[in-house]
Amino acid sequence: MTKANAWISAARPKTLSASLVPIVAATGLARGSGYEIQWWIVIFALLASVCIQIGTNLVNDAMDFKKGADTEKRLGPVRVTQQGTFTFKQVMTGAGLFFLLAAFFGIPLVLHGGAPIIAIGVVSILMGYAYTSGPLPLAYHGLGDLFVILFFGLIAVGGLFYLLTGFYTTAAFIVGLQIGFLSTVLIAINNLRDISTDILVNKKTLAVRFGKSFSKIWVGFLIFAPFLVAYYWLSIQRWWVYIIPLLAFPLGLFIAKRIFHAEQQEKPSTEYNKYLAMSAMYSLVFSVLLAAGFQI
Repeated sequence: MTKANAWISAARPKTLSASLVPIVAATGLARGSGYEIQWWIVIFALLASVCIQIGTNLVNDAMDFKKGADTEKRLGPVRVTQQGTFTFKQVMTGAGLFFLLAAFFGIPLVLHGGAPIIAIGVVSILMGYAYTSGPLPLAYHGLGDLFVILFFGLIAVGGLFYLLTGFYTTAAFIVGLQIGFLSTVLIAINNLRDISTDILVNKKTLAVRFGKSFSKIWVGFLIFAPFLVAYYWLSIQRWWVYIIPLLAFPLGLFIAKRIFHAEQQEKPSTEYNKYLAMSAMYSLVFSVLLAAGFQI
């Protein structure tokens, strides 16, 4: 693997849809609410979001190795720090550069949106670093799932909707919840796959704290929760916003069934990596369908 390919691998491109999904959904909501889209805002928000996620992924790569969570027994994709391709310092420096890039791309957004966007940007970067680092690493205390629901769901959707409209509404909150649940499917499956190695280093994810059976139910809940929350759209007679995303339901059902079956195995398997990729596609398909529903 070349150095360039190693950096690309460390960024975990298959997970970056988590940055795109809230952008698609929030933009669809704003346009469907009658607002003209300022596309420069969407582009800068996407660039900042992607950079924060890459920075978070790099910190995760370095810190999981340092804490002993990434070993040769790891079932997921190879981490560059664990493999020895880059040193801990190099990977952490890379993370810092991406966080700086995120701040740079956020400048036009701050000039447009003011103090609320400053707060969102600063907290997002700090929490990206604190996901696996700092005195209270979120992922090591079972708070990773909550982090994703908040930052890749409620805050990402709500922040962009505010930038595009100047308001925050109940509809933005509901979309944020739907997207937050979908984005958390990725981390829930990841933690389920890594449960045996995380236990060894006292990484107290929800899977470690409550076991495989709970994790199976949690993944299933996250996959289907967006459809439960979607009853809000029926209550305000936005029928198509509820109906069109149902086209993604069969894919979610397939993933849930496969996860339940995989959980019957004695030990986690690399088979989970396929379900991670499928879950990323599921969330993206759902967000596109949701955005389409708002246009009718």
